[in-house]
Amino acid sequence: MSNATSNTTSNAASNAVSVLIVEDEPKIARLMADYLTTHGFVVTTLGHGDEVLPWLEQHSPALVLLDIMLPGKDGLTLSREIRQHWPTIAIIMVTAKVEEVDRLLGLELGADDYICKPFSPREVVARVKAVLRRSQAVADSPAEVQNAPVVLNEDGWQALAYGKDLGLTAVEFQLLKVMMQAPGRIFSREQLMDHMYRDNRIVSERTVDSHIKKLRKKIHEALPELEIIRSVYGVGYKYQPEG
Repeated sequence: MSNATSNTTSNAASNAVSVLIVEDEPKIARLMADYLTTHGFVVTTLGHGDEVLPWLEQHSPALVLLDIMLPGKDGLTLSREIRQHWPTIAIIMVTAKVEEVDRLLGLELGADDYICKPFSPREVVARVKAVLRRSQAVADSPAEVQNAPVVLNEDGWQALAYGKDLGLTAVEFQLLKVMMQAPGRIFSREQLMDHMYRDNRIVSERTVDSHIKKLRKKIHEALPELEIIRSVYGVGYKYQPEG
């Protein structure tokens, strides 16, 4: 499968959600594509890792189903590069490697979820819908955003906890903004550093931990009953306002 293959149905709605499948086994790719298309998604499949970034430069899928073992660039490398250049695209890794170290490594490089082979097509559809619900929560649920414990005023660089200004620094605001754009997604310290310092300066991971500690303290002072910035041991941090 060296060329991109579109499985879009002729009557697909113009606002249908676009999904990219990167899988070098044609039967598996077709199976996932058929089920996702049946559930209303617009699907494109690629079979070679080197095709992914050029394709993404021309298209904007909501989610990528990304196999780890690929000809050309492997899935873990692609996950990191996609997250660096297209941070809002959701990523689900598809893998036959179930070792925990691979799972953690994938999450650190930007994956939102995993599907392990062998899998059922129904599981694929369920995981895709679940990840999209998390990653698009802000865009799809404006009423919920208005009632969220923390709301961002980007024009004024303010974070408001039920109307109260948290008094964040520019770096703290940027960190919170990045995590709030993808609720539930785990960000590694390296990813957060990339968003904190656009000039590529060299800083230690402890610098990120220090900023997160101060951010969490300010949120806790305003919202002592909630822990919305969660640490994930050995991986990074995530924004999760739910209990």
